[in-house]
Amino acid sequence: MARSARELFEEAMRLDPKERATLMRLLIDTLDAEVEEGAEDAWRAEVERRIAELDSGAVEAVPWEELRARLYQR
Repeated sequence: MARSARELFEEAMRLDPKERATLMRLLIDTLDAEVEEGAEDAWRAEVERRIAELDSGAVEAVPWEELRARLYQR
């Protein structure tokens, strides 16, 4: 008999964080069956651009705690 999504979730939560991340990645990959041509190259270029901005000092990273606080203030 097939298990419910809730049962699978509860079982997955007993995995260590690395295994949960692997499971999540595998599940997401099944949803992204069709990848638009050039999308991965575009994302790679965007990531490289952002890293270059951080490395050059053109932009400054904001700690997650500070960003979360700003978002909750809205």
